[in-house]
Amino acid sequence: MAHLMSSLRSRLQKRAAYHRTVREIRSMPLDVALDLDIHQDDAEKIAQRAIYGR
Repeated sequence: MAHLMSSLRSRLQKRAAYHRTVREIRSMPLDVALDLDIHQDDAEKIAQRAIYGR
């Protein structure tokens, strides 16, 4: 049971981190995004790789 709770907690933390990352990328000023070579429409893809490693 402890493993289940630990796994669930980890998934919830990753989900929250994913949504925070997407929100931060989308709210980034355009000049900063261009300097970092980030296209804001790719926020989900970037966040998924950053958080889940896929």
